[in-house]
Amino acid sequence: MTDNNKGTPQVLITGGLGDLAAVMAAKLQHRGYDVLCPDKSELDVRDGDSVDSFFESKVTRRLTLLINNAGKKDDALSLKMTPESWDQVISVNLRGAFLCSKLALKVFLKNRLGHIINIGSYSALSGPKGQSNYSSSKAGLIGLTKSLAVESGKRNVRVNCVLPGWMETKFTANVNENAKNRSLEEHALKMFNNKESAAEFIIFLHEKMMSVSGQVFQLDSRIGQWN
Repeated sequence: MTDNNKGTPQVLITGGLGDLAAVMAAKLQHRGYDVLCPDKSELDVRDGDSVDSFFESKVTRRLTLLINNAGKKDDALSLKMTPESWDQVISVNLRGAFLCSKLALKVFLKNRLGHIINIGSYSALSGPKGQSNYSSSKAGLIGLTKSLAVESGKRNVRVNCVLPGWMETKFTANVNENAKNRSLEEHALKMFNNKESAAEFIIFLHEKMMSVSGQVFQLDSRIGQWN
């Protein structure tokens, strides 16, 4: 990691091949940020050595925002789910966020400035059938968000979690129409979110909501029960 902490603020978005990542990167670059948006070949968030190497070679002291966007799903009923499937999904969605956040926090705490945004999922709240690995990983991400927010708040470091909602992306492209329609019926507005509006909210959260940390933002119209 270089010692340069002057100049253009830097942003790191993991899972760079994702559709949401691409939109966020383009919008942040347009706003003047130095954006790193690596794909898996450049930054494998599951691999501690890969994370260490990437931060050492690419990330600077100008890092101000980490967006933990890398995600994986491998759906199956729990009785048919393999331990390997469980481990792989947890490793990308939760372990990866932890490894990247840990190194980003070293910069943020030293600078007394920084923001981590974890990209979560409504599945963390609803626990849908066939997604025990995915929903568990995303529920864990909410817990990670809250713990990191408490631990780092005194140094002016924010940590939040955004649940973008169902969007038409490569991530949902293989979902069958029946499941898609069932999900749509759960939305009070009978419409899905889109990656452009999700990206705009994430940027607004970073730039304008400076007093907000440890929070979970759901960006669709599914109405859950109070727990």
